Amino acid sequence: MAAASRLPRAAGPHAPQQPERSPVATLLAQIARLRGSLEAVRRETIAAAGDAEEAELRWQRALCDLAARQLDSLTVQLGQLRAGHPVDADREDGEGPAGVFPADPLDRPQPRVGSAEWHLLSDIVDWSDELFDIFGRDPGDGPLSLDELPSWFDPADQPRLTAMVTDCLVDGKPIDGEFRIRRPDGAPRTLHVVGEPVLDAGGATESMWTVVRDVTELRRSRQAVRESESALQRERHFAAAERRIARELHESVLPPWRGAVHLPAGDPAALTVAGHHFPAAADTPVSGVWYDALPLPGGDTLLGVGDVAGRGVPAAAGMTMLLGALRGMALGGADPAALLGRANELLEVSAQPVLVGTVCCRYDPAARTLRWARAAHVSPLLFRDGTGRPLTAPEGVLLGATADTSYAQVSEVLQPGDLLLLHTAGLGARSPEPARERLLALAPRLAAAPGAQECLRAVVEEFGGGRRGDDACVLVARVTG
Repeated sequence: MAAASRLPRAAGPHAPQQPERSPVATLLAQIARLRGSLEAVRRETIAAAGDAEEAELRWQRALCDLAARQLDSLTVQLGQLRAGHPVDADREDGEGPAGVFPADPLDRPQPRVGSAEWHLLSDIVDWSDELFDIFGRDPGDGPLSLDELPSWFDPADQPRLTAMVTDCLVDGKPIDGEFRIRRPDGAPRTLHVVGEPVLDAGGATESMWTVVRDVTELRRSRQAVRESESALQRERHFAAAERRIARELHESVLPPWRGAVHLPAGDPAALTVAGHHFPAAADTPVSGVWYDALPLPGGDTLLGVGDVAGRGVPAAAGMTMLLGALRGMALGGADPAALLGRANELLEVSAQPVLVGTVCCRYDPAARTLRWARAAHVSPLLFRDGTGRPLTAPEGVLLGATADTSYAQVSEVLQPGDLLLLHTAGLGARSPEPARERLLALAPRLAAAPGAQECLRAVVEEFGGGRRGDDACVLVARVTG
């Protein structure tokens, strides 16, 4: 009875999906297979050599070894590429990274390989045609003897070459190093030389055999990689320093208090205020967001949040300048609308163009009245009796956008127990659901919270955690009297 053929089973909708392999991982797997195949070829070549001359066998083995070296070097470079680290252009193993090559494989620098053998007893020297080409030497002039060879090398490399040749001939040590030469046409070349002694039946050195690879173009590419890596490291260092400076500048102007504070202190109708800055990921430049609460002469309190467009030091510097100006004018008695108008005038004469969205509030505890104005910023939210709503927004464009503009101001009477919540636009940037809707959904929890600090904690738990792509600030103020 014939066996039934077994058809491949189709994957069901719940069959586990194999993760898609990245192009670099695929290349690494292919190189690993190629490396194994190369070892098999090397073994087969040696086994099939039979009556082949020893020089030919050495040549074949050397070619396999050189191919293995290049595959190993390529594996290292692709591994670094997959890890996302700069290549190590300063390796001292003589291989180093192969460099950044053109996309077309035919345009890539291909190292030329030649061989030589110096027979000690007969003074016969055998050079391959490729080696004459590498040295730029006319074959009619014959190969170089061991006595003539060092003079072709860079003076700085001659002692090392002489020492390696001596160690090879006397102690049987292999040669493996890079050397620089200057051809008769004046062209400098970099050569990778590997060699070993050839022993006679009695174990004495009969000749020295070498394989020479012209790695000039590869080393030029390595230099290009080294320079690129240095530039990348400098750029990363500068970017890290800029992020640190901007973050320190940003933190230096935020309110110094941590936790809830009473403003103004001791007033029975005071506000209890708490604020929080949600920082972006550590590798993201800080933005110009802020929150502020400042007691003013006469018992009023300045409340505000805002966002300077941009990132890094310029945004932090713009925030510092603007926040200082707002505080100074508020201490002088200016109302929110006047504050924004004068701040806009200040930005008109600023050396650097700056765009700012902000909301500015002034709370009068005696009348429990909140006067506020905004510059293209989200409205404050008012929570009362377990529900929340946004305050009706007055007109107001971005600061720095238009000259000779004015800002409208509105008032809201607050009651004991009311909670005012101000936030910047990036608060809910990681969620498709608008931040306002998520904040309003917190109304029952905020109503049950005993104080401003507990209200702030509820907001932080809702919007904190995970990696943020942008900074955000939130300020809560509860009427306590």
